[in-house]
Amino acid sequence: MFHKFYSMRKHTKILDRSLNALGIGSGGEVFDSGEEIAFNILLKNSYFSNKTSFCIFDVGANVGKYTTLCLRHMGGGGANTSQNKNTLDFKIHCFEPSRYTFEKLLQTHSNNEKVILNNFGLSNAETKATLYSNADGSGLASLTKRRLDHFNIDFNKTEQIQLSTLDTYCKAQSISHIDLLKLDVEGHELDVLDGAKVMFANKAIDMVTFEFGGCNIDTRTFFQDFWYFFSKNDMAIYRILPNATLYHIDSYRETDEQFITTNYIAITKKCKIDKDMLAR
Repeated sequence: MFHKFYSMRKHTKILDRSLNALGIGSGGEVFDSGEEIAFNILLKNSYFSNKTSFCIFDVGANVGKYTTLCLRHMGGGGANTSQNKNTLDFKIHCFEPSRYTFEKLLQTHSNNEKVILNNFGLSNAETKATLYSNADGSGLASLTKRRLDHFNIDFNKTEQIQLSTLDTYCKAQSISHIDLLKLDVEGHELDVLDGAKVMFANKAIDMVTFEFGGCNIDTRTFFQDFWYFFSKNDMAIYRILPNATLYHIDSYRETDEQFITTNYIAITKKCKIDKDMLAR
């Protein structure tokens, strides 16, 4: 009996490591999740080679880690930037609805002319809503009161926030094209996509990065929903691996419903991904 128990625990650990190597469950920490692949595509793929400026949206910016990653790779701040990158013309539009977290975001990026900070969230309607969290500034904050008793996490804090839609914002700001749309809104990514109907209808969004994981249990949304949405909009879905390569998900399978934080990227099919960026 002990041997069987030990064997099962051993196999479970092997399974966990295997899933992580496949990018499943490797999301969460932006600086070692492989998410920089999106910027490698912007800077190196021939589809974007004639671009003179880039428009990037960071929806669910929190304290600005993803924006920091973007600046490091695109230029305009942070480490590992080169002279030619610093000449790039680009703007990052950040959206963070929590007042407390937005103050932290201001401390990090308010002095950068390439970054536009917005203290409201994006969804499928212009409205006020309740944001639930376990602590001020929490990266788990969600429009759904999540049930995380099994992690001893209590969503006992609430805050009234303002929401708009991506289409409304783009119209107000005269934005006709988005090169990269990053979504991290704790299970409400589909609502943001629903609020971008005009932009998607106009084929005006080239890439979308998003998380899928435990928060989708609470919002009762599934990977299948993302699969059909992006397929309808002529976009291919890839799983982002920790080594900054992509695994192409060429068809939907029920085994794709893995509710542990995983990063994905949907890319217009007009953009052909270079072989050296694909997992082998």
